[in-house]
Amino acid sequence: MLTQVAKGVLVHESEFLQTNTTVVPGRDGVLLIDPGLQEHELACLANDLSGQTVVAGFSTHPDWDHLLWHPRFGTVPRYGTARCAAAVQKELSDPGAKARIADHLAETEIAGQVPLDLLGQITALPSGTHRIPWDGPAVRIIEHRAHAPGHAALFIEELGVLVAGDMLSDVLIPMLDLDAASDPIDDYLAALHRLENIAGDVDVLIPGHGSVGGEIRARIEQDRGYVLDLRDGRLPSDPRIGPAAKAGWEWVVEVHNGQAQRLAERNDRGASYES
Repeated sequence: MLTQVAKGVLVHESEFLQTNTTVVPGRDGVLLIDPGLQEHELACLANDLSGQTVVAGFSTHPDWDHLLWHPRFGTVPRYGTARCAAAVQKELSDPGAKARIADHLAETEIAGQVPLDLLGQITALPSGTHRIPWDGPAVRIIEHRAHAPGHAALFIEELGVLVAGDMLSDVLIPMLDLDAASDPIDDYLAALHRLENIAGDVDVLIPGHGSVGGEIRARIEQDRGYVLDLRDGRLPSDPRIGPAAKAGWEWVVEVHNGQAQRLAERNDRGASYES
C-alpha cells in the first residue's frame, strides 16, 4: 500500500527488510525509485498506480534488491549512475549471476517470491549528470562512493525530500564497500559530509531500508559515529547492534562483526604492502 510522506511523494514499504520504494508524480506520469520487492508487492504497487503511467525508474545503487522491475510498469528508461550501470552490467555478464541471487534468496523467507527476469536493466546516465531527465519535480543526483559503486542519493529539492538509498537507516548500520580500491572509511565519511551539506533543506528522509522520518542530522551523526568507531577499532555503542536493537534485527550485529573483521584484514594487507 502506498503511503504519502510528503506533498506529491509516496512510499511503498516491503515486508522484507523494510525496503522502501519511492513514487514521485510528474506531469506525464510517475518516477519509480528502487521498486521492489516480492512479486505480490510489485503487483500491489502496479495496482496502486492504476491509471498512472510509469515514465521512468531509478536504481540508487547496484544491489539486487534495488534493481527489480515488473512488466506492468512498462518498458521505460530505468536510470542509474554510469558507475552503477557498469557494475550491474559486469555482474550480469556472468550467466550464473541470477542463479546465485536465487540461491541466496532460497535461504530467506522470501524464497521464490522475487521476480528476477527484468533484474538490472539499467540505463546509464552520462557521467556528471546532476538531475534525472524527466518532466517532474527536479531530482538532484548526489553520487558518492559509500556502500556500493555508483551509489546515489536523490534530493527532490522543491519538496524537501531526500531518498538516501542504503544510508541513514534506523535499523541497518552503515555497510562499507570493502571491495573498493579506495579507502572505504574515507568514502563513507565523505558521503555523509555531502548529505550533511543539504541537511538543512531536508524535511523528509526516505532510507532504502527502515523508517521514513525527518531526523536526518541525528541519523548522519549516528552513522558517522559508527564509522569512526569501526575505523578506530572501538566497540560501537550504536543501538542498532546493541541490546536495544529492533526486534527481528538482532542479526545486524553479525553484519558488524563480519565487516569489522574484513576491515581489519584489509588494513593488515595494506600494512604488509607498505612494509
